[in-house]
Amino acid sequence: MSKLEYLTRPLVAFDPYNKDHRRYYAEFLEYGGWGRCPVRFICPNDSGFDLTIMIRNSLIQYYMDREFGGGKLSVAKSEALSQQADEMYKKAGQIRKEAAALKTPRRN
Repeated sequence: MSKLEYLTRPLVAFDPYNKDHRRYYAEFLEYGGWGRCPVRFICPNDSGFDLTIMIRNSLIQYYMDREFGGGKLSVAKSEALSQQADEMYKKAGQIRKEAAALKTPRRN
């Protein structure tokens, strides 16, 4: 392995849920190139498009899910909130048990 491979930008699959990836694409559109991007995006072989079209399509899907719901983003956020609520109910139940234990009289 050559030393140049250690100095190159890391290869990353584009993830529209990653804020940094969206910012890198916005910079690409603004400056007309990937020169300021700290990573190199890869295009999966099964996409059938070039990298910029694949990124654009995934961003369109991401923003449509955000706008209209029912997509991956809405489901993921709903599951996270549901899990958070379950943890809060569990904690509240433990606190109620502790409070009930404090009310019981101690025997000498």
